[in-house]
Amino acid sequence: MKKVINCVKEHNPIINKKLREVSVEEGLSIATELFQILNKRGDGIGLAANQVGIDAQVAVVNVREPLVLINPKIISKENEIPFYEGCLSYPGKGVHTKRYRDIVVSTAQSDSGWYFSGAESSSDGKGSWEKEQGKKQDAELRTLESVCVQHEIDHLNGVVCMDRKVNTTVQVEKKIGRNQLVTIKKDDAVKVLKYKKAQTFLNQGWVIE
Repeated sequence: MKKVINCVKEHNPIINKKLREVSVEEGLSIATELFQILNKRGDGIGLAANQVGIDAQVAVVNVREPLVLINPKIISKENEIPFYEGCLSYPGKGVHTKRYRDIVVSTAQSDSGWYFSGAESSSDGKGSWEKEQGKKQDAELRTLESVCVQHEIDHLNGVVCMDRKVNTTVQVEKKIGRNQLVTIKKDDAVKVLKYKKAQTFLNQGWVIE
């Protein structure tokens, strides 16, 4: 395992470089090393090869289960959502971004695409509080996993989350005004509300059109 596990951007000459594609065999070897580093650090849920100085299209994610991404490509995406994310390359910092709840990813080790979705699993009809809370937690984890996969694929293409920074609601409010009507959307649902009343919905994944 590499002794250097510092992921800070300032000490990394290839953090903004598009990385080379690798074979599945080489990718799995690198992925093993990445998981070891991630576990040793204990403060992240995903790691890309260039974050630790390795020029290879390999990343690992560990949200619901360990995932290995070798030469990954997003082949479809839908349902854009706002998200606040951090990065091991920017310790102590976070940024508001826009990601996608549902994506399909192709990888070198898979003939068919992998589907990641934050959509809630279907109910079994029993409707108990515990089961509903379980569904909500599962949906949150699925969304986090989907966002993390997008975040790591960005790294492999030389893009960091700071490059995807979008206006926060505070910045937007300065331009809109609290009493101005805004149109917000989530999936196929649309609402027109005063901005101050729209805040609750914006915090639940709705976006301003």
